This record gives sequence, C-alpha cells and structure tokens, in this order.
Amino acid sequence: MIKVDNLKKKFVRYKNKKEKEEFYADNGISFEANEGEIIGILGPNGAGKTTLLRMIAGILEPTEGEILFDGLNYKNNEIEIKQNIAYLSGNTKLYDTLSCYELLKMCADIYGVEENKREERIKEISKILNMDSFLYNKIGNLSTGQTQRVNIARCLVHNPKYYILDEATTGLDIISSQIILDFMKEEKKKNKTILYSTHYMEEAENICDRVIMINKGIVINEGTPEEIRNKTNTTNLRDAFFTMIGGVLDEE
Repeated sequence: MIKVDNLKKKFVRYKNKKEKEEFYADNGISFEANEGEIIGILGPNGAGKTTLLRMIAGILEPTEGEILFDGLNYKNNEIEIKQNIAYLSGNTKLYDTLSCYELLKMCADIYGVEENKREERIKEISKILNMDSFLYNKIGNLSTGQTQRVNIARCLVHNPKYYILDEATTGLDIISSQIILDFMKEEKKKNKTILYSTHYMEEAENICDRVIMINKGIVINEGTPEEIRNKTNTTNLRDAFFTMIGGVLDEE
C-alpha cells in the first residue's frame, strides 16, 4: 500500500526580473493506494500531477508531508523502496544507439536481476508489450508508440511492486495506447499498486478503480468514477471535472 499524507511542495517563481514569489505546486494532498488497485491522478496541465508523482517516486523531496510504502518511509528505507518502484516519466530519454534488447539487458544488470533469470524476464516483457517484432531494432529507428513501449519495458525488468506512471499514453496511437492500458489491467490482477497520471478522462473511466482529481495543487474530488459522477450529477468524468471548477477556465 502507498500512503500519501498532507503532501506539499513549495517552489519559487519570478513575477518579473526583480520580484519573486513562493507558490505550492501541491498543497496538502492525501490519499491511499492499495494492492491490486489502479488509482488515477487526474487533472489538466499544470495541476500538480507530475510534481506529486515525482515526490512519491523519491525524485523530489516534499516540503511537508509523509509518503509510506507498506509502512516504510524514504528517510530510513530509500534503497528498499526504490528497488520496488517502476517510475515512468513522459519526458524520459532513451539511448537511441542501443537496441531494445540491449537496453533491457542493461537495466536488468542495474537492478541486479540474476543472470539465469534475465533472459526469461526480457522475453516475458517483450511478449506482454508486443515488442517481439522490434526487440532487436535500434531505439532510434522506432516509432513513437514502439519507443514508449520500450520505455515502459525498461521499468519492468525487476518485477516491481509499485507502478508510478506519468502520462504513459500521451501522443500514442490507439493500438499502442490499448497495449499499455491492457498491460496495466494485467498487472493489477497480480496485486500490483498502480498510480496512473493522465489528462485523458475517458481512459481513467475505463481502467481506474478510484480517481484523485487535482486542480491547482489541491484535491477537488476523489472516489470511484461512479461516485464522482453521482456527486456531480454528470455522466462522465470530463463533465464532472468542469462542474467542480465552474466551467472551462484559462490556465494561469
């Protein structure tokens, strides 16, 4: 289980060349994600989703608040926690000159996957993500959808317990998107805990057990998709979100 308690992250920005101000990208976010659950982190660009997931993944240090993985915190158990995390960022760059297989082999070595299990694990991942046809191709020659599947694959070689996926399907064609969504559903069946950030509300309705809706760094609603639709008297999460924020507003 992942427990997030009153998480805050403060940054400084410049209003002009001389004047600066402090602001919270995330301000008091709390929730729990259980085993065998897909939790959607929903909101528009700039809502605080990426900052939140980077804190949970141990990349950013919170200004305030606590993050627990099955009762363990980063301060005393950082290595153990990170060995069990798969973190995917939308802007991760891969080595173009390596083949998919070479990248997965390198990642397996980094995570300390035993040599006698490495090949079996790579073959398993390749099959799950439908990569067999381009497994030995150079990454620089792949399509956007193929590259994103490789990006996810390199997170899986150590068989993680927790998935933290930030905009995993953004910009992908319908086939690549569905392969990734189907993968998440299968991992859920294995009792994995999955945090999935997206601004595609329709995707979230399709695969998420519960959703956390964020706007301007705060949680504006949470629950199952059905609960949120009922609370807002709407028929879909997109309309529910606009109902909660009072319509379509310009981003600051």
